[in-house]
Amino acid sequence: MTPAEATPTAEYTPAGPAPDATAATAATATATDATTATDAVTNAATDTIAPAPGATPPRTPLVARAAAELVGTALLVAVVVGSGIQATELTEDVGLQLLANSTATVLGLGILILLLGPVSGAHFNPVVTLAEWWTARRGGAGVTPREVAVYLPAQIAGGIGGAILADAMFGQPLVKWSTHDRSAGHLLLGEVVATAGLILLIFGLARTHRLQYAPVAVASYIGAAYWFTSSTSFANPAVTIGRAFTDTFAGIAPGSVAGFIGMQLVGGAVGLALVALVFMPGRSAE
Repeated sequence: MTPAEATPTAEYTPAGPAPDATAATAATATATDATTATDAVTNAATDTIAPAPGATPPRTPLVARAAAELVGTALLVAVVVGSGIQATELTEDVGLQLLANSTATVLGLGILILLLGPVSGAHFNPVVTLAEWWTARRGGAGVTPREVAVYLPAQIAGGIGGAILADAMFGQPLVKWSTHDRSAGHLLLGEVVATAGLILLIFGLARTHRLQYAPVAVASYIGAAYWFTSSTSFANPAVTIGRAFTDTFAGIAPGSVAGFIGMQLVGGAVGLALVALVFMPGRSAE
């Protein structure tokens, strides 16, 4: 036997990873692909959920958000004032007039929130913007002081522009101060109730992670508040200012504006207090 024949032959090992390692690698790759697919679905679902009042999208440029607030508030006031004018031209029954006015407002507001919520949060209301700023100031999500300084003028300008637009569409004087006095105490109380309920609803939905229902919920609440509050639920300083510029069904006398806005701010504070009380965070058991 030659030395070569006496040397033990080494066991043959095929090139590449062992069968067990290959299986493990394939399993890992499959799991990674599944995780990636899940993340993609989650991200897509998240992107399709439109923010609502109380949840301002952080990535939208501020100029676009300001434009959305201006346009949204203008269209909202145009719906309110325009439907009021139309109703008074179609019937002398005040009940039917209010029904037509409230129905148009519900439909218009719901569509505007659905359309512009992904852009600006669809506040259309200085009380909502201030309430969100206060929430952010105390550690929650919300707008910054700079954003508040941009949102509020846009909303007020939109409210005035919407009233003028509605008057123009119906051949009314473009600017005619309203003579509809709304300074009675019971009307002011109605504004506190209407605004407090609105803030409770919006920020309650935010606390319970159900803002996707805001278009329907907010519009439905405003429609109901038209009927259960004595003031027909202005609940919005920008809308209140705009409606002073039209002497039609939906107008408010300039002398009544300050009282309404003051009570709306009080209602906003009451609404935030109710949110803190009703949606108080639970404590873990010790």
